[in-house]
Amino acid sequence: MLTDTGLRKLRPLDKSFKVADRDGMYVTVSTTGTKSFRYDYRLNGRRETLTIGKYDDTAGAKHPREPEALEFGMTVSLAEARTLLSVARRLVERGESPSRSKAERRQDAADALTFGRWAERYFEDKSDPKNGARLADSTLAMRRSVYKRYLEGPFGKLKLDEIKPAMLMKHCESVKDKGAAAPAVQVREIVLLVYRFAASKDKSVVVVNPADGIRPSDIATFKARDRALSPIEIRQFLAAVETTATAPTLRLALRFVMLTMVRKGEFVNATWDEVDFDNATWTIPKERMKTGKPHVVYLSNQALDILVTFKTCFSASRFLHPGRYDMDTPISNATLNRVVEVGIAAVRSRGDEFASFTVHDLRRTASSLLNEAGFNRDWIEKCLAHEEGSIRGVYNKAEYGEQRRVMLQAWADMIDAWCKGESVKDLVRSAKILAADMALDLN
Repeated sequence: MLTDTGLRKLRPLDKSFKVADRDGMYVTVSTTGTKSFRYDYRLNGRRETLTIGKYDDTAGAKHPREPEALEFGMTVSLAEARTLLSVARRLVERGESPSRSKAERRQDAADALTFGRWAERYFEDKSDPKNGARLADSTLAMRRSVYKRYLEGPFGKLKLDEIKPAMLMKHCESVKDKGAAAPAVQVREIVLLVYRFAASKDKSVVVVNPADGIRPSDIATFKARDRALSPIEIRQFLAAVETTATAPTLRLALRFVMLTMVRKGEFVNATWDEVDFDNATWTIPKERMKTGKPHVVYLSNQALDILVTFKTCFSASRFLHPGRYDMDTPISNATLNRVVEVGIAAVRSRGDEFASFTVHDLRRTASSLLNEAGFNRDWIEKCLAHEEGSIRGVYNKAEYGEQRRVMLQAWADMIDAWCKGESVKDLVRSAKILAADMALDLN
């Protein structure tokens, strides 16, 4: 068994050599005279070696260190090495590798200050139901997607102080050059938010936020969108998209979004437990709503028929429309956009001029045409799940459930009529009379 006196007397030789202590620990003396405590053990049939630490007879001599302050790999005395040996033996008894634990701790320490680690903590925080400042699921999903596609690879393993404004700007420009202007702006936004989050959670993080000096307009500018389809354009588009090679269920998904006036993300992540066939409603939980409040969608007969189709095709999935290759995941946010692009291309291939639009523009289309038809503005805004910020909005808490049901059925019938080239005057008039009668009955 080793003693301090014996250790001090050990001198280097032409080759390194070992001197045993106890309980499997030994000291290795290198050709340079370095003395290291090591421990050989077997775990899961594999032999492993742990370097407990380097020997120094003065370590802890003046100020003895508590066992909790000791770590594998540090300079230690003989007594401290034996204390760490006891820790290592307990780990082995529990089936844990002390040598790997050491490596993992080093990696954790290295990762602790990386942009990637802070980004993951940011996303976890913003998805926490207990967080009053949590993000809407659709916003969170969008930012995660942008991070995975454009930030994790180039920036994930970098320390916070390694990402410079010029580096970030160059990266944003490269993303924009690929035709992804909006994602490029989001890249800057995510970096800005992650750095602010890190600074708020750890006061020791004192680094320059590389996004502070970059304005969104430095990357890209966007014109305010006011695109809304006319009845003729609805007929043109829906007729054209039916002739494309797009999957029939995806064409129905796009029509379902148009019928229900919901946001794209609200449909993409919809699950069957949110649908009530008996009452013809789809209740989107508050966790998935931009407003943070649950939203009831009153389903027209046409919307119900589409859901029956989805249920027939995707009964094994919990999502209304799962992904193409995995029934346990929803379709991607980009899928419906591609359906729109294909449909627009089909219209243009016929020689017709047709302005581009997005899935979100379908909400503006419904709002514009229903307002033009003379339906009550409050009913329309409730269907859109808009929160009115005016004084009137504060006091008006009516949900207009039955009126919205009538209007959404009328909206579905209007789309069918336009696709057939028919007038909608009579059905609009009948719907407004029926809704008005319901309002009177409620009063």
